[in-house]
Amino acid sequence: MYTAKITMNFAAAHFLADYHGKCENLHGHNYRVEASVRGAVLDGGGMLLDFSVLKGKLREVLEKLDHSLLNDEPFFANNPSAERIAFYIHERLAPRVAPLFLSAVAVWETDQNCAVYEADDQPGS
Repeated sequence: MYTAKITMNFAAAHFLADYHGKCENLHGHNYRVEASVRGAVLDGGGMLLDFSVLKGKLREVLEKLDHSLLNDEPFFANNPSAERIAFYIHERLAPRVAPLFLSAVAVWETDQNCAVYEADDQPGS
């Protein structure tokens, strides 16, 4: 099985409505997003998926989040945690990279902290 992974960034503000501490206040992050696709078959050029194609697909998803207040997106139910952001990105990116399997999306809020959404096993495996 092959894995191709790319990393992109976006900047956004948020607050966590049901959190008691610093993160309940409005603040921002320069998020780093890692997206990993898996597959067993390489194309004629020996690639699972051209990195530039994967980056373009992820860019389409991140455009809505970049320089926004994440709490304005109803999907997050006013609590845009890194976990929910990873799931949000996964749900929108997976159909864009099909038939490849989007195995994981990691969202880094800082250099030390990230949340990862890992999809269930690839269909048929």
